Amino acid sequence: MSPATVRSKTADVEKDASMRKQKEMMAAHYDRLTSAPETGEKVCSTFVPGNINELIGCFDLVNNLPEVNAIQNGLRRTSGQYVLEAEKIGHSEDVCTYVKSDIGMLAKGNVAPNGKPFPNPDVLLLSYTGCFTFMKWFELLREQYKCETIMLHTPYMGDGKITPNMIEYMVKQLREEVIPKLERVSGVKFDIDRLRERLGRSAQAEEDLVHVLNSARRRPTPIDAYFGGIYYIGPIFGAFRGTEDAVEYYRFLRAEIDARVAAGAGPVTPEGDMAAEKYRLVVEGPPNYTNFRQFWKMFYDEGAVVVASSYTKVGGVYDLGFRHDPRRPLESLAEYCLGVYTNRSLPMRVDMLSDYIEEYGADGLLINSIKSCNSFSAGQLLMMREVEKRTGKPGAFIESDLVDPRYFSAANIKNRLESYFQMIEQRRAGERSAA
Repeated sequence: MSPATVRSKTADVEKDASMRKQKEMMAAHYDRLTSAPETGEKVCSTFVPGNINELIGCFDLVNNLPEVNAIQNGLRRTSGQYVLEAEKIGHSEDVCTYVKSDIGMLAKGNVAPNGKPFPNPDVLLLSYTGCFTFMKWFELLREQYKCETIMLHTPYMGDGKITPNMIEYMVKQLREEVIPKLERVSGVKFDIDRLRERLGRSAQAEEDLVHVLNSARRRPTPIDAYFGGIYYIGPIFGAFRGTEDAVEYYRFLRAEIDARVAAGAGPVTPEGDMAAEKYRLVVEGPPNYTNFRQFWKMFYDEGAVVVASSYTKVGGVYDLGFRHDPRRPLESLAEYCLGVYTNRSLPMRVDMLSDYIEEYGADGLLINSIKSCNSFSAGQLLMMREVEKRTGKPGAFIESDLVDPRYFSAANIKNRLESYFQMIEQRRAGERSAA
């Protein structure tokens, strides 16, 4: 076992120290959130893609993220009952299972992972970025909570670039709609210097996160950028971006990964350090959370590691160069919302995935198509074919769902993965023969 790896006291699972630290941070956040009725803190519900957490923090609001709550329910295997409850109420089988998990949880008492009830939000803030479902989701929540709702509209990057008009449009909304409403809800006057400080802390954390992600270019890679990456992105995509806690966490994570590099260690898995790296993959699409460990095991048992993934960019594409900029505070928030992965056109996504395969020395592209997630699944087969054509590397296609256990078929996924790895081996043998 490497020095950076520890065994969890609560389960027979090995985790990086950073993974345990991330879980402790999340637990503390849920305690703060569920204590809001006693402490008098006010709650802002918002989403991960394009969330403007730095601005929310300027008003002393506690961040609540409904899709993160759905993920927690999936990992705890409680989401299935919530999905069924939502369908019983009348929601279609084709509706995003994040939504149905949240709505079903609400119908069954709205209990947080720490066993305490979630407080009602004081404000719903939707910085819409690439997913129309989010708008309908917040309409449902608005009907339930009858609270202030703020819509920060983010233009879609259909032409593949951010224009000055887009930024100007979003900054105008921030100045005239978002900030005045947050002032009214919170009772706190906006301080732009406070926002600049928080943006500066975000940029520090982002720099360290990119260093960690880039470490996957090494052989062996010290990280798994998909399964392990879920832990690594948690603080910066969720409630902690812009805080000292985030700066400290990503400094800690960077040091941990540098130690793994120095030791020549591969990524840690739930069963310890991965023995050998046989296949390097780029993955498109979210993971399945209801069978997360079983899903991951199908990869590391075969020596397959994910060196880059699109899912770990839904809350920011920092590895493509973006950093929050304290010198341009509102413009920086706008650019962040515009640039996240789910707001990128399909050609932009193809470019990104193709570049990842080349830059990270991957053997090919694997797509996990999510039944209920249109913002990811639309166009994925066409994307796979185009990436194959550009890179000359084989693609593969598996299917599951986010937090609905009915759509996870272990045997089907395992068979497809084994066939894919055989395809890679055949491709390698052909290349050796040609050489």
